[in-house]
Amino acid sequence: MTNTSLEQTSQEPPRKKPAPLATFFHVHLVSDSTGETINAMLKATASQFAAAKPLEHIYALVRSRAQMEKTLAEIEASPGIVLYTVLNPDLRRLLEIRCNELQTPAVSVLDPLLNAFTDYLGLQQTHRPGAQHKLDEDYFNRIAALDYTLSHDDGQMTWDLEPADVVLVGVSRTSKTPTCMYLANRGVKAANVPLVPTSDLPPEVFKLRKPLIVGLVASPERLAQIRKSRLGELNASGAAEDYSDLEVIRAEVIRAKRLYTKHRWPMIDVTRKSVEETAAAILTKLSARQNR
Repeated sequence: MTNTSLEQTSQEPPRKKPAPLATFFHVHLVSDSTGETINAMLKATASQFAAAKPLEHIYALVRSRAQMEKTLAEIEASPGIVLYTVLNPDLRRLLEIRCNELQTPAVSVLDPLLNAFTDYLGLQQTHRPGAQHKLDEDYFNRIAALDYTLSHDDGQMTWDLEPADVVLVGVSRTSKTPTCMYLANRGVKAANVPLVPTSDLPPEVFKLRKPLIVGLVASPERLAQIRKSRLGELNASGAAEDYSDLEVIRAEVIRAKRLYTKHRWPMIDVTRKSVEETAAAILTKLSARQNR
């Protein structure tokens, strides 16, 4: 056997490299308003890069040269990606020139949308910072929706459901309340009524004409898991065991589905949906209904 052969046989198999740890990087969010828009866009984008974790630096209400200069000093101290929503042309130019000198990527996240709207509508932009946050009718509608939703949570005031935009019906632990709160924050008056195994829905629900009634369901296995966890938090036992019994829950879900089908209420399975996804599905149905 040659030396080469001996070397080949004695070689160990190549070892797998350990998975890299999360990469942290700086992201500077510069806004002449509250910064909510770029914060949401950062989260949506960063969620697609699981191995990278952004270190957020937020600079809100940047509306003067002095504020921008201070912001730029901090960007220089911790270089990273810059996302901005700045409408003042002088402040934008200052930010863009300095970021270019620092060789730091700077992205105006609203430009593609604003340009598309300008081209399509043939109108000039107003360049008003924070215009979406002014105390207008939409703002007060959101406040009214939140007030209504809080007053009509978990089957309260069922005699006053007709003014609602949406009424959610579902068995326990199908995220009715958080979904209603999310919808209310979008200006939608949302109420919810629980389906209780030992009783029927209030008769007022079946007489509703204006609201969109949506039935929520989830897999019995998932509901059992959530309910057991809930009982553990409450240290409940005894008679409460039926609440998390899988067969009892299966019967609840079957009953709920039959009810929704009978009254032709749209049904959403929330087993693998976040509150935001459930609310988005409801808003789509509501929009289609209103457009009709």
